[in-house]
Amino acid sequence: MSIWIKNPLITFDAAQGARFDGGLVIAGNRIVEQVAAGASPATKVAEVVDASEQVLLPGLINTHHHFYQTLTRAHRAALDKPLFPWLQALYPVWAGLTEAMVDSATRLAACELLLSGCTTSTDHHYLFPAALTRAIDTQAAALAEVGLRTVLTRGSMSLGQRDGGLPPDHVVQDTDAILADSARLIDRWHDRSDDAMCQVALAPCSPFSVTPELLKDSAALADEHEVLLHTHLAETKDEDAYCLEHFGCRPVDHLERCGWLGPRSWFAHGIHFNEDEIARLGQAGCSVSHCPSSNMVLASGICPVPALERAGVTVGLGVDGSASNDGSNMIAEVRQALLLQRLGHGASVSHMDALRWGTAGGARLLQRPALGHLGVGACADLALFDLSELRFSGSEDPLAALVLCGAQRASAVMVNGRWRVRDGALVDIDEGALRARHQDLARRLWAA
Repeated sequence: MSIWIKNPLITFDAAQGARFDGGLVIAGNRIVEQVAAGASPATKVAEVVDASEQVLLPGLINTHHHFYQTLTRAHRAALDKPLFPWLQALYPVWAGLTEAMVDSATRLAACELLLSGCTTSTDHHYLFPAALTRAIDTQAAALAEVGLRTVLTRGSMSLGQRDGGLPPDHVVQDTDAILADSARLIDRWHDRSDDAMCQVALAPCSPFSVTPELLKDSAALADEHEVLLHTHLAETKDEDAYCLEHFGCRPVDHLERCGWLGPRSWFAHGIHFNEDEIARLGQAGCSVSHCPSSNMVLASGICPVPALERAGVTVGLGVDGSASNDGSNMIAEVRQALLLQRLGHGASVSHMDALRWGTAGGARLLQRPALGHLGVGACADLALFDLSELRFSGSEDPLAALVLCGAQRASAVMVNGRWRVRDGALVDIDEGALRARHQDLARRLWAA
């Protein structure tokens, strides 16, 4: 069935700028026509959606998250702590995760993201206690039902406290088991097509939670299977100190020695880079996921986004875990990115930059050319935002208002040609039942 998204108030596409026009026509799971202002589609349409009071965006792309952490938001033991103590407070809680908890957390995080205009998300799950060895399979099955496009990163931790790492020994895995499961998951869930709904990447958690051998072997496995690599990098000064003490070098040097500086790799946070490191990351074709809310909550610092982009590093946006954000709202993260980058780098950073990071930047980071834009042939992933709320009254520029006035919830969201949000509500999902089950499982996790 073909659908005409008719006469949007304004359309944003990073490749074409903002413009007023007659909208888009969707057929199947693709955009098949851009309609000129005042014109009617050449394509025969079966449904017309009046978007005359709405801003039309490519679906937002979230490039770093930990879905399971929705179960431990505002957790008392972790409040008011920087990253390392925060992790040490939460690792014992997360060790009690079950498949039912991961299923529920995945569904709830995905629905939060959809409601915020997000159509594609990555997730970094790196905790595999004995009762949870098939967590990624659980996530993939849940996400297929929810309808969010995803890149599931097979995380891992192999360096426990007895060997000098940060995580407790009972939540780390053997390197051989990690690599075998990584290969299995790629074979089972990684779709290589342009419009793939599920892909897999490899994601050893961080320099302070995995061995150098696992980093090297994961890079080799990613090369063999032609999948992406992901990890946390340069998030805090504690990480710098850890790497200098244990490896005799800074985190970027450590990753380079392990074969990670290349176009397959994207790094979460990327705050504490020096000028030489930024230049090397750009030359290598690496990408960075900027996570402003999490960086502010944990007082980690400000990612040098303008310098990274000048060096040729691709930048996307991530909400990060819902225990350090403490939410999963991508349109809110766009605003947060704008404000934090202005604070760190001046008023020349614009709302257009922030929207670009949240759309085209994320698509480029994930190497998905059919995503992140509204050109003919692109996947039919889009979000509509109604500007009739009180918060937008008095605004002149609709696109600037969307970001500056603090949009929170999309009015409609389409993923792969299917409506997943209509009239500001989830399609075919009972939000109340979803929340009730999730809250019950969260309480069980806290009490374990």
